[in-house]
Amino acid sequence: MDELLKECRLCPRNCGVNRLEKVGVCGAGKKMKIAYYSLHEWEEPVISGDKGSGTIFFSHCNLKCIFCQNKRISTLGYGKEVTGKRFREICLELQSRGAHNINLVTPTHYVPQIAKELKKLKDKELKIPVVYNTSSYENVDTIKLMDGLVDIYLADLKYYDNELGEKYSNCKDYFKYATQAIDEMFHQVGECKFKDDLITKGLIVRILILPGHADDACKLVEYLYNTYGDKIWISLMNQFTPCNVSFQYDNLNREITDDEYNMVIHYACDLGVDNAFVQMGGTADESFIPKFDCDIV
Repeated sequence: MDELLKECRLCPRNCGVNRLEKVGVCGAGKKMKIAYYSLHEWEEPVISGDKGSGTIFFSHCNLKCIFCQNKRISTLGYGKEVTGKRFREICLELQSRGAHNINLVTPTHYVPQIAKELKKLKDKELKIPVVYNTSSYENVDTIKLMDGLVDIYLADLKYYDNELGEKYSNCKDYFKYATQAIDEMFHQVGECKFKDDLITKGLIVRILILPGHADDACKLVEYLYNTYGDKIWISLMNQFTPCNVSFQYDNLNREITDDEYNMVIHYACDLGVDNAFVQMGGTADESFIPKFDCDIV
């Protein structure tokens, strides 16, 4: 797997950096870096269940949205480098604590390392599903490396309008790359399957409604429903949180309104979407953001 790091093209940035010697555009080098791991209660109910999702937050990110609520780890790189052995120990510890699944958050830039270690665990010591939790700004070949190792894809679909991707995430052709990656994810895991109210296999696509861009979110819902029908689940998220940062774009300095969120929900209902998660109440709150502590890593 080290060969894939010598000229890194794991994501659409295609920076070609030799990560065995220095870091790529994402900020990641040779070793996996983890900021925090825990039993996380705030994912979709079919993932968190009543005991929590065994969530592993990786440091760095290849997308770096300007509104990221986890900027401390995604952009500033907070975390601790770990060996493959330590990664496996963390997975098994979370399993022993009752986690319903192992939830890999922002794993793209560490896929070669993760795949190598999961092959040692999968169907042996590790008995719970693996969740791949991603921005979807992925190269398809990277997702193919996880075939057979991931049970559940938890994928963002952030922008329909590529101008928004350039504006807020400094990436070109986000929609093209994300939808190609999501299609490969669906090809691998197929229609969602559940047991005891928990998802065991399948694809959930998250849409975070951005202030001032409910219309873009509606286009994303329409694309997903026209492409996959009710074979996947769509998660409509109202939790955009400004996090006390003053953005250059005024719309990002506020939460979304009830009218904006209801507009997307009603649009989904009018399309005929049955399989969707919606958020109720005050989810746009910093108390929902993990208090990252790499000392436990």
